[in-house]
Amino acid sequence: MVVNTRDKLPLHGVKVVDFGQYIAGPAVAMILGDLGATVVHIDPPGGPLWQSPANATLNRNKLIVTIDLKSPEGLEQALALIAEADIVIENFRPGKLEALKIDFAGLRQERPELITLSIPGFASNDEERRELRAYESIIAASSGVFTDMGLNRVLMGVNPSFSPLPLASAYGAMLAASAAVLALQARERTGLGDHIEVPLASAVMEGLCYNSIQIDGLPARYITQREQEIARRRVEGLPMNLAYEELQELLDPFYRSYLCKDGRMFYVVCPSHKHHAKRCLQALGIYEELVADGLMEEEDTYLPTSEWKSDVSLGVYPLPKFWADKIAARMKQVFLTRTAKEWERIFGRGGFPGAPQRWLQEWINDDHAETAGLMIDVQDPEYGTMIQPGPVVWLEDSGEAALSPVPRRWVPFSSALDLLKKQKTKLPRVTDSNDRSGWLEGVRVLDLCNVIAGPHSVYYLARFGAEVIKLDPASPLYDCWNTVIFGMSHMRGKRSALIDIKSAEGRKAFEALVKSVDVIVWNAPDNQVRQMGLDADALAKINPDAIFCKLDCFSGVSRGPRTDYVGYDDLVQAATGIMLRFGGSMHEPEEHAHVGTIDVMCGFGGALAVAAALYQKLKTGRIGRGRTSLSANSGLLQIPFCYDYRDRGLFNEPSGRYVPGYDALTRFYYTASGDYLLFSSNEHDVPSLDGLEDFKGIAGLPKDERDAFLSSIFAKDTSQAWLQKLHAAGFGAAICDNIDALRSRYSREADGTNGIDRGSYSFSTYTDHPSGHVVTQLDPYAIRPSRSAIVSPPPAEKYGASTVTVLEELGYTSDEIERLLADGVVSESWSSEYLPS
Repeated sequence: MVVNTRDKLPLHGVKVVDFGQYIAGPAVAMILGDLGATVVHIDPPGGPLWQSPANATLNRNKLIVTIDLKSPEGLEQALALIAEADIVIENFRPGKLEALKIDFAGLRQERPELITLSIPGFASNDEERRELRAYESIIAASSGVFTDMGLNRVLMGVNPSFSPLPLASAYGAMLAASAAVLALQARERTGLGDHIEVPLASAVMEGLCYNSIQIDGLPARYITQREQEIARRRVEGLPMNLAYEELQELLDPFYRSYLCKDGRMFYVVCPSHKHHAKRCLQALGIYEELVADGLMEEEDTYLPTSEWKSDVSLGVYPLPKFWADKIAARMKQVFLTRTAKEWERIFGRGGFPGAPQRWLQEWINDDHAETAGLMIDVQDPEYGTMIQPGPVVWLEDSGEAALSPVPRRWVPFSSALDLLKKQKTKLPRVTDSNDRSGWLEGVRVLDLCNVIAGPHSVYYLARFGAEVIKLDPASPLYDCWNTVIFGMSHMRGKRSALIDIKSAEGRKAFEALVKSVDVIVWNAPDNQVRQMGLDADALAKINPDAIFCKLDCFSGVSRGPRTDYVGYDDLVQAATGIMLRFGGSMHEPEEHAHVGTIDVMCGFGGALAVAAALYQKLKTGRIGRGRTSLSANSGLLQIPFCYDYRDRGLFNEPSGRYVPGYDALTRFYYTASGDYLLFSSNEHDVPSLDGLEDFKGIAGLPKDERDAFLSSIFAKDTSQAWLQKLHAAGFGAAICDNIDALRSRYSREADGTNGIDRGSYSFSTYTDHPSGHVVTQLDPYAIRPSRSAIVSPPPAEKYGASTVTVLEELGYTSDEIERLLADGVVSESWSSEYLPS
């Protein structure tokens, strides 16, 4: 007898109808299906609009029904399925589904409990772009993804620079999935659903929010060698033409790749932490030597650098050039003495971050990826035994069930409808049909996280009304580049308390905080969780009702050999093939150019894990522990090519800095105006393209001759002229925009609003920022509910600003707080300046 284990998954009983095509919509439904939802996917009569083996992953745990929405019978069938659904997903252009007589607003009037989710390319209130043919590459080009793509590419003079990673769809899918489940758990209290729009252009901007922030008057200590070189070349009128080898000498020694004995590159990511760089040098056997040469460790790196005893402090990023060059030269020599695999074990067991560079194909078949459930076997009806990415998000008590998804199945409409009808939805009585509260109003969250992924997940929760307390050590573990600079984005809307929870008195305050909250979020490996007494049994003794969510680097549902290794975004890029694809070869790896490429996405995954656990608690009373990891999210980020099966072709996805696009039909073309146009189409478009006078003859050409043919045509006119012609004919095209230009064009003086009413792009400028600097940053605007409130969290307060207030709320007296401050158990600040100079 087969035992059904899916009934233990948190979304068991939730019914989803998925109209999605391409990546974003189907990915949302896949994530909900992995969490236990029953999903019916609808394809048009000709099959999916995107023909790819990735559809086997995107449609696992789904029943697939073929419906012609343009026919009366098909419309009737679609509406019958929707009538049984809890969540309905679509990712067409704004208004397209409504034109087919599937009107979400009308359906929600009939059934206020329905949750509908629209994921258009551009916002429905973006009059300039909403009708564009919003392919992945069009959204990326329009959102500044390909222009000035990181310091490396600027210095190499590669501009624009193409990336095949579906950033917009990956960020959009995680945002939309988390929003859907947050709305679902709120429905358990109110009985009311919601309509949610998540424009992919806005989603990719949220994913790149650490790249788009502007801090006027940034102190010189935070300017890296690469940034200094860019500024020098611009001032002196020099070309940006650095070779890869020259560029490496501008990198921090603790933030670069090294050649090992076996010819493989090994990526070290040890900057900015109080202990990691030191442990690294000690493991390499060169720490004492460098100290003897004058390498210093400042006791307090949060002092202005003018008050330091030296011009350098180990564990601070970036290091000055003299020391960066000296340390890197010695590290190069030592790395050649061992293989990359040996170094991986030394770093992992030593508790500091580093990983060998691997190709995606190696990662898919990696022993840790398999053992941990980061890659799983699925018996697909078309491809046979297929390796696919494992679940992105799971709960500890039921995650094992998500490792054995049901392969996609094509069924008749009647079978799908019968299955949905068998599952009855029970909802609370609606007490206030005009409820406009945030989905997390009244929920109190304790944030124990650091760097980007963890704290960003909790910042994201704050926009839905959650009250957040951010807890950090009384003395910082990370330097201010990592805390204050990043914190200007992810500390928004949080109250900051600084407490030494390793001391006896600090532990008491910590446990009092734990008792006072509903949710605890921490990004740490399992061994650290156990050491801090936050494993399931220990936490239950402190607060049995609290939901605990954990994010880390290498975890999957099961334990693997590298589960407890520490790491960051860049390390996962190295381990999963992203850096080798971006650089193009084993000897020229490059980190993907955007800060927090996987971090921010993982943060959205953490929020989804919290939402799923909250829903399960409200629905069943079970207290679950939410989980996600950077490695788990990397599969979704590479989903167009992250799979393997017996007859799979070469892993030949676009790679390297000079690749102009996917193929001749989607790539950059140089035009008569001296710039590049991003043209985006597919094989279905070739006959229509051949019908245009300018492109006559393309249909008869062999595929390998299309590049030359189109290059000669696009060179005959300006980008703007081509844009007008192609848009008029219904083709996808975009002139590559720039993040700085978008920020300048779409910024306003901060007014406390969330920016949702401002189209696809929206920034706020804080002239009175607590830091004393003028700061411009992205608005919290990608999630757009029609009913529930979205808060615009205020700017990040100075670390420690709320320590006293938080302790007072816990019942501490003024005398007790003064004693804790005097003893160094708690602190009101790490520095005299908000942003140390």
